[in-house]
Amino acid sequence: MPPKVKQRKDAVQRDPELRDAVIQVGDSVLIQLTSGDIRSVKLDPNSTATINKFGSFHANELIGQSYGITYEIQGKKLRALPPRTLQEVEDTDATNEYINDGEFVQPLTIAEIQALKQTGVHASDIIKKQIEQHSNYSLKTEYSKEKYKKRKEAKYFKTFTTLAPTLHNVCEYWFLKDQARLRDIRMDTLSQLLNLGGVRPGGRYIVVDDASGVVVSAMLERMGGEGRIITIHDSESPPPYPVMTNMNFSSEVTHIMSSLNWATADESYAPILPSSEVATQDVKSERQKSRLNKRKAMTNHLHSTRQELFDGEFDGLILATQYDPYSIIEKYAQYLGGSANLVAYSPHPQILADLQTKLRNIPEWLSPSLTESWLRRYQVLPGRTHPLMNMSGSGGYLLHAIRVYAAPISYFLVS
Repeated sequence: MPPKVKQRKDAVQRDPELRDAVIQVGDSVLIQLTSGDIRSVKLDPNSTATINKFGSFHANELIGQSYGITYEIQGKKLRALPPRTLQEVEDTDATNEYINDGEFVQPLTIAEIQALKQTGVHASDIIKKQIEQHSNYSLKTEYSKEKYKKRKEAKYFKTFTTLAPTLHNVCEYWFLKDQARLRDIRMDTLSQLLNLGGVRPGGRYIVVDDASGVVVSAMLERMGGEGRIITIHDSESPPPYPVMTNMNFSSEVTHIMSSLNWATADESYAPILPSSEVATQDVKSERQKSRLNKRKAMTNHLHSTRQELFDGEFDGLILATQYDPYSIIEKYAQYLGGSANLVAYSPHPQILADLQTKLRNIPEWLSPSLTESWLRRYQVLPGRTHPLMNMSGSGGYLLHAIRVYAAPISYFLVS
């Protein structure tokens, strides 16, 4: 049984060491349904988690449990199911050639199935009854029988499996949900972006992420709270980065990241900030004092972040943006150190091809190269291994270059 969860009014403190192992209070948990669809649910203490058109359960049932367990919804309760073993499917001489799946092959009507559900009959018994009344079931091959059972289980079983908040699972969830919000960044392309950018603990990077925060989330996970990330965006307040919500990062991981917008990241811009210095006798309440202290802290943080950017010597510039990448590189390349990596992502190859042509004419950039990741998924089952029929055609394109210091040209007199 999960431990009792007490309601807390203050901010929830998550243990970073348990992030991928145990479900904690306030986590956004990815759950995979029997059909293969992935959903996200927020687990607030003493609340009810609802999966649209599937069911609901008490959130406390999952808090404190390990990831990777399969559950069945029974009312508002959850019952943990034992893991299923891979069964060998023996092929036979049966064939599906002469099977006619007409209207009357399955005599069990929808009304009868609904009546069975209302009487409390378990989903496995409904499937068993359908198999018994299926006139052509015995004619199917063993493979077809297994597929038929899985289709029925996905339709009637109220079971799901919790998925650990790893970068692979989160990126896969968002790519299947709305890949346009990720700018079509696929998991394999994201891994290449991290490698080409040399992202590592202790590194310092400038990032422009217009892909819902998938790039920033990947970098934060790899850096593990060591190093520095300055993101540049087009909003006055820090961007929400919805992908980060599913990563369940603690403050120990995210404290290395600060944000600037296009205006405050410009050296010629003088921020117009309200005065934070007020005489002590003018402070009328603790609330006003707290507000002024918060404003002063924000002002100091903005000034320090701007100065850190302008001091330069960053290890990399990583772009996944809707704007022209060359204009961004022109402006921020001066803040990169020697041998710093430039990685620009785009779902369109022509944008990066034009960028590659421009960088080749600048001695400051060494070996600009354009690459595309290639991924093919396979169904791996006993006797049934083959590529999947439906899969994404492209995961986007990457341009990589290395910044070197431009040395002055020396002329030697040869005698």
